[in-house]
Amino acid sequence: MCLSTVAFAIMHASVRYVSADLPPFQIAFFRNLFGLAFLVPFLVGAGFTQMRTRRLRLHAFRGLINVCAMLMFFTSLSITPLATVTALSFTAPIFATVLSFFFLGERFRLYRWMAIVVGFLGMLIILRPGYIALEPGALLAAGAAVLWAIAMIVIKILSRTESSVAIVAWMGIFLCAFSIGPALWVWQTPSLGNLLWLSFIGLCGSIAQVALSQSLKETDPTAVLPFDFLKLIWATLLGAWFFGELPDVLTFVGAVVIFAAGLLIAFRERRQRQMAQ
Repeated sequence: MCLSTVAFAIMHASVRYVSADLPPFQIAFFRNLFGLAFLVPFLVGAGFTQMRTRRLRLHAFRGLINVCAMLMFFTSLSITPLATVTALSFTAPIFATVLSFFFLGERFRLYRWMAIVVGFLGMLIILRPGYIALEPGALLAAGAAVLWAIAMIVIKILSRTESSVAIVAWMGIFLCAFSIGPALWVWQTPSLGNLLWLSFIGLCGSIAQVALSQSLKETDPTAVLPFDFLKLIWATLLGAWFFGELPDVLTFVGAVVIFAAGLLIAFRERRQRQMAQ
């Protein structure tokens, strides 16, 4: 989990760096292309037969949601401090919890509603509408979190019948297919140096995804989720070091509030599962 937080933070900082030369939409396409290329050995090892599916439309819908979220997120990275974007990304599990009530029929107890309210309070602390001007980048990051939450719900539905290999592989394929159009719309021929950076972004993305999946496979999610907060630490350090970005105290306060709400939901769900067993 710690490795995944480092890889995610480095990838986000690299996206911010390359966005000075290339449009975010084009960066997203190459991130998907190189990311899929680096995943091919894992897919071969697992066997391509596991990619068989009868839910291709749902995979495509998940890919469309994911690519929209990625385009919004990469755009926000190009115009907003790394720490702020990372802090707002922690709201995705909160949005997913709300959506699970409406689309999965999950029962809600008082602690869930309390955690949701606290999570949205943390988002308001970061955005501070009415006190500071709402930045487009911050709004894009929050919008990306909503779309990622929808993708989480789709993954839960797919996981009932699909293998993890199929879910990952089809995601990569559809992300490449859906991101090439926006990339061509703003296409700029990348230099050799930028191509190296783009391949590095794809590598970091694949390492982050594989490390995250493996950490969740090795142990209960509640044992590793607290370490996810390290992403904000690394993002703050990289933002300060390379881009001279120093987030204010309220950004950290809001991030802590959001993250605490997400942890509360995760720990209470674990307790409920244990009691059910």
